[in-house]
Amino acid sequence: MRRRTWIRSLTVLVAAVSATTPTLVATATAQDRRQPTAQPTAPAADRALPLERLYDNRAVSDDADPGAADFDGAGRSLSAQDLKAAGWSPGTRLDLDAAQLRWPDRAPGRPDNVRADGQRVRVGGRGDALSFLVAATSPHGAADAVSGEGTVRYRDGSRSAYTLTAGDWRGGPLATKAVALPHLNTRHGGQLDEKARLYAVTVPLERGRQVSSVTLPRDPGADADLHVFDIAVRPGSTGWTGSWSASTGGYTGTGQWRDQTLRLVVHTSAGGPRARIRLENTFAAEPVRIGHASIAVQKDGATAHRRPTPLTFDGGHAGTRIPAGARAVSDPVGFDVPSDTNLLVSIHLPDPVPAAPVHSKALQKSYLSEGGSGDRTGEAGGGAFTRSLTMWPFLTGVDVQGGPGSVVALGDSITDGVRSTQGANRRWPDVLAGRLLAQSDVPRLGVLNHGISANRIVTDRYPGDGISTDTAGVSAQHRLERDVLAQTNAKTVVLFEGINDVRWGASAEEVIAGMKAIAARAKERGLRVVVATITPCEGYHDCTAQVDAKRTKVNAFVRENGGHFDAVLDFDKVVRDPSHPARMLPKYDSGDHLHPGDAGLRALGESIDLRLLTG
Repeated sequence: MRRRTWIRSLTVLVAAVSATTPTLVATATAQDRRQPTAQPTAPAADRALPLERLYDNRAVSDDADPGAADFDGAGRSLSAQDLKAAGWSPGTRLDLDAAQLRWPDRAPGRPDNVRADGQRVRVGGRGDALSFLVAATSPHGAADAVSGEGTVRYRDGSRSAYTLTAGDWRGGPLATKAVALPHLNTRHGGQLDEKARLYAVTVPLERGRQVSSVTLPRDPGADADLHVFDIAVRPGSTGWTGSWSASTGGYTGTGQWRDQTLRLVVHTSAGGPRARIRLENTFAAEPVRIGHASIAVQKDGATAHRRPTPLTFDGGHAGTRIPAGARAVSDPVGFDVPSDTNLLVSIHLPDPVPAAPVHSKALQKSYLSEGGSGDRTGEAGGGAFTRSLTMWPFLTGVDVQGGPGSVVALGDSITDGVRSTQGANRRWPDVLAGRLLAQSDVPRLGVLNHGISANRIVTDRYPGDGISTDTAGVSAQHRLERDVLAQTNAKTVVLFEGINDVRWGASAEEVIAGMKAIAARAKERGLRVVVATITPCEGYHDCTAQVDAKRTKVNAFVRENGGHFDAVLDFDKVVRDPSHPARMLPKYDSGDHLHPGDAGLRALGESIDLRLLTG
């Protein structure tokens, strides 16, 4: 055994024995009154302990005392000042991909994480996934990722295995990080301008079973460690249905919003008697404060039918503060959300906001009050909203109480509705939502549109960190957790992507591998997986014969299926010209030969056998 591992094991054992000593003494004293010898207790190693009782590593140092922590075994550590600037102060609650995690409530230089080595951790709850706040380290240099096998124990005596894979805190992907910090502290060399990453990683649970404990993976070896800061069961979202949603595609400059109100226009699918909204500070480097928020039915423009209904957060507070990389969900409110209707969601931003996470291709006009105009969330009239927006900042979802759950459309610009009529809600997911509402043969699922213009399956367009004008998002694989698995009561995912990959250099084999990976992860979490063939694009400037050959190869794989998907939608067949299959029928073409117009998008939405969505 390595010296470091031996010391770690001894530290954990001492902590466990210390934690149980008072009980042992009390028991022995009571038993001494009745019999000569106290009964031995179970070995400490067999008991599950709270994670903080097992902390054996110091990850965070104050900039003035960098030697007080050694995260990676080489004297490097996280900056307490950087964490505070990101809104990750000790004890901060962090909603990361719908899991309620917490940054350790420890001062800099104190033990604040566990180096995974088979420890048994007390964890409780029922849900669809187990979430770890985690990072990997290596004393010898930045790696990519570290994996290990662990076990979940349930109250009924059953167990399930899991694989925990975490990105390296120095070299892991920025696209999947929960937060990135701008510096590393070093024991002797001061502070380095090098990004540090922390990750929120989920693993599946047996649905419906009560978790009792989690056994962490064993030490991965001399060259790496898996560090766990917190663990939580992600609860299911039954009882709610996602009515509207959008993906964050990037983090872009705003021109310094200050003390003004956003009034965002969104279109519902399912309706319900109560509502809540979801706000996300994805890709951000600093927290954002929400002063007030409200919801209303749109009358016209920025004007509501009646006075907006105020929204609260965190059990009745008028506003909230969202740490970098985290999200906030409003408290449920009695507000009758009509189906197939435009809503106004108003958000007051009291502090300066130089950049925001956005969905750029809203195809919907929203509104903004002037800088310094204050909180306008309670106003029914639209007179204060003198500026307009064509993007959705911060807002990522509207949920309604009740209903059967949601179907998620994971896609690119065609799903996003690019080249459809602005403000008319003629995207193919809108068509699908209308069809679901108009029938009673299958459950009337809410439809969540997670298309991002220029998105890909295989590679990231936006790198996942920093202010950028590129809002094409991280890859479908890298955003799967946030945009599908963490979505409200998601039952089915429809994957319709790949044309951008084959146009921009990916091989057919890489696209197929990405589709398989997405399907496997979604099925592992209990979702039904439906995949669509890629539509033709001959005539677009970069849709060459070589591109069409790759597209055709991917489509052949999708049609053959081979058990990877629960169902297949042949979108290619719906819109292609039968006499020239490499191009779109003129009546469905928006005019650029890549994106279907309103008629083509309607044809896609109407072609879906609704029974395929539910089985």
